Amino acid sequence: MSLNPSKPEPEPQPEREAGPGPGPEAQGPGPEGESGPPAGPGPEPEPPSAAGQDREPERGRAAGPSAEPPPPPASRPEALRAPRPRCRTDCLEAPLSRAFQRLGWKVGAHPWVFLLLPVALTAVLGTGLMYLPRDGDEDLEEQYTPIGSPAKAERRFVQGHFTANDSLVFSVSRKSTDVPYASLLVVSDTETLLEPDILEEISKVDDAVQALTVTQDNGTQIPYSEVCAKNQGICVPPNPLLFAWKRNKGLNLTAITFPIYSPAGQIVSLANILGGTVLGPSQSLLQAKAMRLQYYLETGEGEENERSKAWMIHFLTKFGSFEKSLALKKIQVVYFSSLSRKLEFEATSRTVVPLFHLAYLLIILFAVVSCYRCDCVRNKMWVAVFGVVSTGLAVVSSFGLMLYVGVPFVLIVANSPFLILGVGVDDMFIMISAWQKTSLTDSVSERMSDAYAQVAVSITITTLTNVLAFYTGVMSSFRSVQYFCIYTGTTLLFCYFYSITCFGACIALDGKREGVCLRWLEKPGTPGQKCSSFKKSCCLPGSSLQDGWKADIHPMNLFFRDYFGPLLTSTKSKIFVVLLYVSYIVTSIYGCFRVEEGLDLRNLASDDSYITPYFNVEEEHFSTYGPRVMVIITEVLDYWDKDARQRLEKCLVDFENSEYVDENLTEFWLREYVNYMENLRQDINDKTVFLSTIPTFLMEFPLFAYDINITSSQEIICSRAFIQSMGISSSTNKKLMLLQFRDMAEKCAVPLMVYNPAFIYFDQFSAIVENTVRNVVVASAAMFVVSLLLIPHPLCSLWVTFAIASVIVGVTGFMAFWKVNLDSISMINLVICIGFSFDFAAHISYAFVSSSEPSANHKAIEALYLLGYPVLQSAVSTIIGVCVLSAAKAYIFRTFFKIMFLVMVFGAAHGLIFIPVFLTFF
Repeated sequence: MSLNPSKPEPEPQPEREAGPGPGPEAQGPGPEGESGPPAGPGPEPEPPSAAGQDREPERGRAAGPSAEPPPPPASRPEALRAPRPRCRTDCLEAPLSRAFQRLGWKVGAHPWVFLLLPVALTAVLGTGLMYLPRDGDEDLEEQYTPIGSPAKAERRFVQGHFTANDSLVFSVSRKSTDVPYASLLVVSDTETLLEPDILEEISKVDDAVQALTVTQDNGTQIPYSEVCAKNQGICVPPNPLLFAWKRNKGLNLTAITFPIYSPAGQIVSLANILGGTVLGPSQSLLQAKAMRLQYYLETGEGEENERSKAWMIHFLTKFGSFEKSLALKKIQVVYFSSLSRKLEFEATSRTVVPLFHLAYLLIILFAVVSCYRCDCVRNKMWVAVFGVVSTGLAVVSSFGLMLYVGVPFVLIVANSPFLILGVGVDDMFIMISAWQKTSLTDSVSERMSDAYAQVAVSITITTLTNVLAFYTGVMSSFRSVQYFCIYTGTTLLFCYFYSITCFGACIALDGKREGVCLRWLEKPGTPGQKCSSFKKSCCLPGSSLQDGWKADIHPMNLFFRDYFGPLLTSTKSKIFVVLLYVSYIVTSIYGCFRVEEGLDLRNLASDDSYITPYFNVEEEHFSTYGPRVMVIITEVLDYWDKDARQRLEKCLVDFENSEYVDENLTEFWLREYVNYMENLRQDINDKTVFLSTIPTFLMEFPLFAYDINITSSQEIICSRAFIQSMGISSSTNKKLMLLQFRDMAEKCAVPLMVYNPAFIYFDQFSAIVENTVRNVVVASAAMFVVSLLLIPHPLCSLWVTFAIASVIVGVTGFMAFWKVNLDSISMINLVICIGFSFDFAAHISYAFVSSSEPSANHKAIEALYLLGYPVLQSAVSTIIGVCVLSAAKAYIFRTFFKIMFLVMVFGAAHGLIFIPVFLTFF
């Protein structure tokens, strides 16, 4: 849609049939419409300048209606110009329009060159698709956690200052990274599993898992005993309570306490080991509904990791089958491994390939229906098919180029072609519409020149705004967002380039067909004889040949002018629209405060994945306790100094008093050491005694050796304690806990740091809002600048800004009602909605403020008449492109559909309902 809605005065054309319409005649939008000059007296309009300042408005993302352009400037006397003042920026618009005129002339003169060269370019760049990752090996932490998150710096500190010997003493809470593991969650069919017969069934499952042996291709066998994490050479028990019961089946199960259990004088934490617990007096364990069996595997370099990975994959492959062979009667078992998220995430990419084929067919069908005309000469349905093919060529070229230059292809980029199919065809509609407005009697080069001059600003401004919106996503802290925006923004540029070259050449070739068909159909025969149906059908489907000068108003155009516009501008309708908008914005703001933040990693898998029931059981029965958190003293501290110990103890007590900490499960070597020294009646405040006794203490408590970094000169560089988090099942609580812990560490008089490997993923909860706000603000500012430059009307720019903000609030708010989290995936869509909101708002508001109608209501009706159907067409084409994703089995793809649907519906509602009504108030 051109952004130049000033309309020329009609020429006298008494011999031609007048078409209906308000003011000067305008055709219906889209490729169906063709206009004819109106009848009636009036001065001859000025010829269109190179800048195209006297053209009808064109829809920026879809076809737009326009009056039939006047004859070429060469045939119109310069003296007949009657310029009307309007708001424009010729320094940008005029040169662009002149450049497009020249390009259009060359495309019309040499269509085969402009057709074959882009095809050849696609063939060359398409070879880059050979670098498309085949194994889907994607690092979830790298792609879906914030770049430079504090937790990653904390992890580097832990790795540099604390070591562990897993072959001697294994402690998962002391690891700086996630440990490979296989996990089972056992749920009892009765009220409690603390019964001998149920524990017997659980024991059978445990024995079956530990008996699993994987045979490699070279014949090497890898039993569990060779890859398990070990303590003193013995595999770490998957569950300490089950281990104790298997060793002593006469164990008194009624004497178990929770969460601290002390069999044979050893302290064992049952937090996260038992779930669905019911406690009696003195923390005695009355019932436990679920039990976790965690099979930790060895970590190391090279071969060790590969052996552990091979055993885990074997576990995932075989567990489902041998679970049935065990004939379990009283328990239900779900399984998972540390590889499961990655493997299932990679598997989701294969589920959308059939959907892409379906989307492609739907877009072709929509394009054919939109561009079909009963006029056998001007019918453009085959041109529309090639327009969709041209969009496909843009996707191949862009993706190939990005893979050549080394931009990683991540799974979320698989959403991009669906969006491109919906958006990329819009330029096609504009160009076909502009071509239909040219004169059949002109040469192909002249028609192409005129058509390109009309669409210059239209397709350039919409491409520019959408590409800018995407490229602002490069500022995101999430690499997956960066890569998606780079791929999609670049593809839109290729769509733009292919539209004005490859697709333009297709229009020019079809223009030659028009000329041949028209001459054949109009061959002189018997005077007054009409063309036969056979002749008409030879040129393409159709049943009639319309008069080349007759106006052909699209029915949807008339609907917006005669029915929708008058209804919308009535007093009762305006009151209803205002109330509707107030309801919309209040509901949206309410929803904004209910949006969950962060990407739930279970959503990276398909709905029918085996990990879904695992996380459901975990959420139901094991949500009380979270990860064990390291509290690290990061600098040298005089631990033998009483004042220093008191300052440190005060900070630790502050942590324990937090609502997110279980104070009974704190583990700190210094507290144990103080008790140890007091039992020995040693002076804990004497530096020499303090340091000299540490080796003896560590011999009795070897696990604490990994919590103290002491140099050969007997200086303690740093040390750490452990606190047990709790009550953080929701993403909001995870974020609040992390922020609270870091704030408490910063305020402590002793330099502290908190860390757990899970914090790498928790950091997204605090970063996602900041990233979203920053990207939205920058993109909105870019849209505002573009609107001032290319749509130089202050009121229009203000309404564009209002619409962008309103749509973003609406989409964000309704995300909460549709169970969509604010995460890296939805953040992409919020950035996208800025560009689309601009398109919907800018053209309607500018058509309104540029209208010459006397009243505000008539201005609104004219804006809807000219642009109502293009806005609707644009929204529908994009929804069709992504609608197939609603059938996807993966959250990551359904989320893309949900938000794009909201963007299109709310954007179109603002363009067709809210803004036309609000503009009448000013």
